[in-house]
Amino acid sequence: MSYLLLLGMSDCKFSKFSKFRLLQLRLLQRYLTAIAFTSSLLVMSLANHPAIAQTTAYCQQSEAVRQEKEDLLQKALQGDTEAQNRYKQLINRQAQQLAECRDRTPPQHKAIWLRLYPCDAQPGVLDKIMDRIVNQGYNYVYIETFADGQVLLPASANPTAWPAMVRTPGTENTDLLAEAIQKAHERGMKIYAWMFMMNFGYSYGQRSDRQSVLARNFKGDTSLNVVDNASQVFIDPYNVQAKRDYYQLVQQVVRRRPDGVLFDYVRYPRGLGGASVVSKVQDLWIYSEAARQALEQRALNNKGRELIKRYVAKGALSASDVDEVDKLYPDEGEPLWQGRTPPTQEEKKVLPSAGARRPLLQLELWRLSVAHALQGILDFVALAASPVQQQGIQTGLVFFPDGNQVVGEGYDSRLQPWDRFPTSAEWHPMSYAACGNAECIATLVQRVFKYAPPEAKVIPAIAGVWGQSISNRPSLESQMNAILRAAPQVKGISHFAFSWQEPEIENLRKSCSWK
Repeated sequence: MSYLLLLGMSDCKFSKFSKFRLLQLRLLQRYLTAIAFTSSLLVMSLANHPAIAQTTAYCQQSEAVRQEKEDLLQKALQGDTEAQNRYKQLINRQAQQLAECRDRTPPQHKAIWLRLYPCDAQPGVLDKIMDRIVNQGYNYVYIETFADGQVLLPASANPTAWPAMVRTPGTENTDLLAEAIQKAHERGMKIYAWMFMMNFGYSYGQRSDRQSVLARNFKGDTSLNVVDNASQVFIDPYNVQAKRDYYQLVQQVVRRRPDGVLFDYVRYPRGLGGASVVSKVQDLWIYSEAARQALEQRALNNKGRELIKRYVAKGALSASDVDEVDKLYPDEGEPLWQGRTPPTQEEKKVLPSAGARRPLLQLELWRLSVAHALQGILDFVALAASPVQQQGIQTGLVFFPDGNQVVGEGYDSRLQPWDRFPTSAEWHPMSYAACGNAECIATLVQRVFKYAPPEAKVIPAIAGVWGQSISNRPSLESQMNAILRAAPQVKGISHFAFSWQEPEIENLRKSCSWK
């Protein structure tokens, strides 16, 4: 059952779980299935003696080869023609050796997450970055392409709703993403464009003409009011303007022909403290105009529509509400909405009292509201993936393995329905547990496989550095070994991030000081 993971519970705990809560989950899934069936997507409308490179464990290059390549690059940048030719021959040969090594060395798909900076446009910097990455045996690079309200497109060719990341005078035509893709391909690596999805960034949230696009709760708050990172501005996935803006953005990125597009922040914001759990309708991010209207349209008769309006507006349903709605529409039987199966009394046209019916109606409206919020994410995923898939490019979805669990009487506020993600996309669970050893990390991966369909391609993301522990996490080697023992079917793993592995170089790159 797909929504068992929404509970975030162990097998032991499940054996003690009440029949009522199990029924609750089944009913929630029924609501989500019904809503998914009736949802409409905007997609439908809208060298002389060249060194022989030697690899070590994990397909990493030997220190001797690394140094020779670095020396050749420096000479090549100074105009040495012979060094330029030898350097090109070396990286071509290493590309072939990398492919052969990765084919026989698990994981076959080994990726690293990378953020680029304006200074990386300087001559030779991208070459040095890609050389360091390939030296570590990576054959995939996930480049941050849309994040924190900026996009990695040339300022002179950026028709999107966001500013270009590189906008220093004189760099208007610099296309770092396209250049990075070329440099990676020369070295036998593939590039995924890593893009935030429902987090549109601070700059977007400051636009006066986009205020209606932002997700809001019952109080009218946006995510800026509830998260500790002011760069996070989440949008209403039902808003047409949000869909148009993001669709155009993805189209522009796809024109650079990355090998894949990786969508992150496929969720709602996670609040602080008690706000990290949603336990009532007022906590849900469904109070912007578009989301509310879409929810009301899930009604199948007038009674259903009126009760949805009242429930969302008040946060609860009273017996008086039920009674008044009965009187407003006396010719209708039970209130109806997508996913609701009315009681058998409907067939007899005999309705119990309003007070007797109120608790079940309110519970079912809560389930409908949660399913509505979840379906907004799934529809937005389909919309975003459409221009990517049309070009035959791979998509991927990033998620937290515990992002859709039940917490007490409510749900994790991120409401991340990853067990319903399409299997046409790669699944990238962020397995960032920090318990001092690798077992808790491997457990997260096992949990994903337990509930993922057999055809899902799961590529765990882990955080750390080579050869040592950091932030209460063991080395990358230890983490990978634990994952491959626990889940031998894993064919790909990614490492967060280049900045963790090369912190000094990261700082130098920011200030254009890496020589």
